[in-house]
Amino acid sequence: MRVLLVNMPWSPIDLPSLALGILKRSVDERVPGASAEVLHANLMFTDWITERTEFTGDDYEYYALSSYFMGCGDWVFSSALYDDPAWRDDEFTATMTGKLKSARMRMTRELHRTVPEFVDMIARQIVADGPDVVGFTSTFQQNTAALAAARRVKELAPHIVTVMGGANCDGEQGAAVHRNFPFVDHVVRGEGEAAFPGLLTALTERTPLDGIPGLCHRDGAGKSVANAMATKPLPPAAILPPDYSGYFERLAASVARNWVEPKLVVEGARGCWWGEKHHCTFCGLNGSFMEFRSKSPDTFYEEIMDLARRHRVLDMYVVDNILDMRYLTTVLPRIIDSGYDLRLHIEIKANMKRSQLRTLADAGLIYVQPGIESLNSRVLDLMDKGVSGCQNIRMLRDGAETGLSVAWNYLHGFPGESAEDYDPVIAQIPALEHLDPPVDLSARIAIERFSPYFERPELGFTGLRPEAHYRFTYDLPEKELYDMAYVFEAPARGIGEPTVGALNAALADWKKHHTDARLTHDDHGERIVLVSRRRAFDWRAMELTDPFELAVFRLLDQPHSTSALTRKAAARVPGAARDEEQVQELLDSWLALGIVFADAGQYVHIAPAAVNEDLLRLDFMRHIHAEPAEAGAAVPEPA
Repeated sequence: MRVLLVNMPWSPIDLPSLALGILKRSVDERVPGASAEVLHANLMFTDWITERTEFTGDDYEYYALSSYFMGCGDWVFSSALYDDPAWRDDEFTATMTGKLKSARMRMTRELHRTVPEFVDMIARQIVADGPDVVGFTSTFQQNTAALAAARRVKELAPHIVTVMGGANCDGEQGAAVHRNFPFVDHVVRGEGEAAFPGLLTALTERTPLDGIPGLCHRDGAGKSVANAMATKPLPPAAILPPDYSGYFERLAASVARNWVEPKLVVEGARGCWWGEKHHCTFCGLNGSFMEFRSKSPDTFYEEIMDLARRHRVLDMYVVDNILDMRYLTTVLPRIIDSGYDLRLHIEIKANMKRSQLRTLADAGLIYVQPGIESLNSRVLDLMDKGVSGCQNIRMLRDGAETGLSVAWNYLHGFPGESAEDYDPVIAQIPALEHLDPPVDLSARIAIERFSPYFERPELGFTGLRPEAHYRFTYDLPEKELYDMAYVFEAPARGIGEPTVGALNAALADWKKHHTDARLTHDDHGERIVLVSRRRAFDWRAMELTDPFELAVFRLLDQPHSTSALTRKAAARVPGAARDEEQVQELLDSWLALGIVFADAGQYVHIAPAAVNEDLLRLDFMRHIHAEPAEAGAAVPEPA
């Protein structure tokens, strides 16, 4: 049996498909007499479209990722799905006017008119390759491109078995795809390592399909049948490493090689150990199974090393929703000792210790996504995040100190939030400009399938409808769209536009001025030197020498309340103790100077330790000798 696995646009071009890499290996190793190849149609598209239009890597990224919640990438290929180059062009234009810039609108409509030709070309190549089965993966904005190719393949060669799977086919979504698009013979829902080989074996042996968990198939009368989903997730030992044969060679021959630096995709775990305890209210990840399971440290380490050696690529994207904390003392030390200069991106929890962050940095995990979505504790409680605003600030500070690049997003729109939750944060943002800003401006939360907000209307969202882009992309009744959609419209909750506008203005300034901003501290034992370069503060250097103030500052390495600081600092320097009112006055003065961040009655200092002490000393001495200053006082900039 010959199996062709197809990765359509808009799959990222800098990453091979993990799903298809795993399925290729599962077919080759677990289906007797079968072999699988991967067709990198996303890369083929970049070559095809750049021959016809002024299309760039930034354009591809827009349709693959940036426009996800507007559905632009899926609408582009709806013309091929419905074999109509003008498919719902008027509806798209009316809905998106004001949301898209004119140049982006023109390009999107031009792509929409053009891509049916590309889909026809891909389908003809698939048929010419002569596969028995063709499988399409569908994640994010791949759905219409995959469906369109499947439709055309079925028209050209009805004997070829068409299969779809991936995140867009989980649960009810997959059942809806199968019901509504008869040219898709089978849909694999959930984890495919067992179900897909099981399907191929059953097709070869002509045995019933009813026992394959999650599979959608058709009975003798052509009616769609959806088998019950698996009751348990795959054990870690059953999760195969991917086979990325062909991807890097195809990228090297593509115009896309000039756009991106390729990365490997590795997987150590599935599910979320935090989500098992507290499912974040807006998170729709891990639809089928939240249960956390991870590969053994030895297995994961060997997979990483094998992929690096095989493909001679050191940049890796770890797709785990959250880091298995065991890996900090097992996998990562071995990576540090391996001599490989790996550069990895991974998702972590924001309350990790500085020593743990240093281990990540030493192991090459220089890009981290710690799940920071707010800097206010009350809003974080509404999310059920399990961290405080000060802990998130500490993460940003310690990330800067340990050399980690912290990727995060600011979300709003949670039922129960108010302007009073945002005003104090907005006021303090100028003090934070030396720390990593969010990736973009704040965004109103999207209601995602599988999230608590979707599953539990009592949390604040009722009357959900599929987002508008599903309605101008698919020719389906709303009930079917509801089952197929992942993102839903809901009445706006939380803060209003004045607060959103003020927050985004502050975030925009943060992003604009971040490169030039600086705040560091250097602890010399009997004194602490702080150096600041931030546009909102006129002091440039400061020296703390008072023993009690030194104790308070060091305690503020971790979030503390005023009363806790008063008690602990007095224990450290009993001869210099101060009462709680005096400590509060000190904190208020440091807040005004932009040295600490305050939230929910707690404080944490925001000055990373200086990482280049020679430059720090030169910078400090230039200012400290310009004009004498009292201990704890700001030193003015020389004229």
